[in-house]
Amino acid sequence: DYKGQKLAEQIFQGIILVSAVIGFIYGYITEQFGWTVYIVMAGFALSCLLTLPPWPMYRRNPLKWLPVQESGTEEKKPADRKPKRHAKS
Repeated sequence: DYKGQKLAEQIFQGIILVSAVIGFIYGYITEQFGWTVYIVMAGFALSCLLTLPPWPMYRRNPLKWLPVQESGTEEKKPADRKPKRHAKS
């Protein structure tokens, strides 16, 4: 559903943003860029774990689809079809 997709997107972006800020600050303090990358990658993995599977919290508002309509099994014969008119050039 659309509300679940919105929630998943907000969670994903929030975790990425928070992990990027924390990673940058920790990497700046320790003067190790590698820690920044590790923290951002951990945030990415956590956000994927929370948003990619179809958790029940994302399926609370299911969409109501139209009912299936049976189409006629009879096919039109070529004689029954109207010929297409082409524009005159």
